[in-house]
Amino acid sequence: MIVSIVTINYNNAAGLEKTINSVISNDLYDIEYIVIDGNSTDGSFDVIKKYESKINFWISECDSGIYNAMNKGIRQATGQYILFVNSGDVIKEDCDLQSIISQITEEDIVYFDMEIADSLSKTSYIKQYPSNPDFKYFAEDTLPHTASFIKKELLVKYGYYSEEKKITSDWAFFMDAICLLRCTYRHIDDYFSTFYIDGISSNASNKELLIDERNEHIARSYPLYNALYRDWIEKRQELYKLKTSISVRYLKKLGFLKWFKL
Repeated sequence: MIVSIVTINYNNAAGLEKTINSVISNDLYDIEYIVIDGNSTDGSFDVIKKYESKINFWISECDSGIYNAMNKGIRQATGQYILFVNSGDVIKEDCDLQSIISQITEEDIVYFDMEIADSLSKTSYIKQYPSNPDFKYFAEDTLPHTASFIKKELLVKYGYYSEEKKITSDWAFFMDAICLLRCTYRHIDDYFSTFYIDGISSNASNKELLIDERNEHIARSYPLYNALYRDWIEKRQELYKLKTSISVRYLKKLGFLKWFKL
């Protein structure tokens, strides 16, 4: 079984080199490596040329955004499964990719846990994902594309990633694949990759855009759940405001609220 690893990059030469090194440090037997660059001007092209002999396919040309680049990678992939390890993210040093891949059977999506790291604070933690994600889970979270092996056939059937969305198309894909298409999936309680939270979808300034795109997608694709979803979001926001209010924090400090789940 061939697995295609796809890395997309735009003006992140240092991150790109780190990602490429983490991939090619493994025995690449039965692994196809694809790099899609958005016509970077920061030296990324030189990085690609430096490791060209280890890359099965690469291209450097203008694109219309993250998901346009990811879709280019999907179209070029010849593997049965695709794993996205985008520029700046890495496969951990002591990882045996062949051993990881050997755990894949016939499910449409096989996903692992993932290390999430903060470059600024130099801290990290292992995020564990649920074995049975449902609509409620996807209403506030997603699965990790940096730790998910996805059948190319499923991505093609879905129609590739929506290029209309700026930062939530991977979330929409996972949600729709599991909740609408009823694809098969399996969670493996182990991790092999690190995702750095300095990416575009993790940027605090994009939080409003992320919420807007999610709301629009749920309203369009899940109309029966939309009202319940919005009501649930509003209650979550009210609870958050209550939990962070000065008076509640003061009462908690005094121990008056220890019997309440706030």
